[in-house]
Amino acid sequence: MTVMPRAGQVWTVDDLDRMPDDGLQYELLDGLLLVTPAPVLLHQRAIGNLYLLLRGACPPGMEVFMAPVDWRPDLRTSLQPDLLVVRQDDVGIANVTAPLVLAVEVLSPSTRRKDQVLKRSKYEDAGVLSYWIVDPKEPSLLALDLAEGRYVTGASAAGDGVAHCRLPFPVDLVPSDLIAAPPGRG
Repeated sequence: MTVMPRAGQVWTVDDLDRMPDDGLQYELLDGLLLVTPAPVLLHQRAIGNLYLLLRGACPPGMEVFMAPVDWRPDLRTSLQPDLLVVRQDDVGIANVTAPLVLAVEVLSPSTRRKDQVLKRSKYEDAGVLSYWIVDPKEPSLLALDLAEGRYVTGASAAGDGVAHCRLPFPVDLVPSDLIAAPPGRG
């Protein structure tokens, strides 16, 4: 991850909309431009498997999306969680501005600190109901739920353990299943 400062002024979502489509991920966090390389395949597999699990458990009135979808809670912030759940009433044409029901970040070497510290803090301050951090390398899941304005551990599991997540809706998951290749077809 690279942080791009800007002399004299902060970055805004208008600046972000003018960035090139060059395969890099551009995000804003309180006016700082964050540039991240494209994710690796294990990262994408975890996202895909988790998307299918969440979509199957998602109740009416909510919807699951995969990146790149911009969450823009203010003019100086535009983040792209790997997965996000929003109330269908909050789905816009181009991006989401309302607080998310769930943000999920899958860690990679280039995003680990950004996801565990910077994004966690922003999601918490902005009132995102649940924030899940998935580590495909270990594999593990930490589900954080908002309680009185601060994140507390709602569920966690590693390897073949089961995480019993209750927010934003009940779903049980096994971290090692998130990185498992689909069964062969033959």
